[in-house]
Amino acid sequence: MADFYRIFIIVGVLAVHYFFSTRNSIFWGAIMPVAYFVYLTWTFVTNRLESTIGYILILLIGMLFLIAEWSRGRKSLHEKRKRELDKMTTHDLI
Repeated sequence: MADFYRIFIIVGVLAVHYFFSTRNSIFWGAIMPVAYFVYLTWTFVTNRLESTIGYILILLIGMLFLIAEWSRGRKSLHEKRKRELDKMTTHDLI
């Protein structure tokens, strides 16, 4: 049951991060990676993560997922803007 909650939290964090990444300001997308880095570093410093290699691997894997979501969100925003610009251009030609 605890694994279900853990997966649910991860999916929720990635969804919120995707939402932040689709905002106009690029800095909204930096909130989750910074928070993830701070949280993971805190767990390492307080000895909740005992292995340095484990800390580095978890950090890299998490950052890869967050960067992938950020990239998808930015592409979505650019595509949405392009579609709106195409609509405006079409209406101007009519």
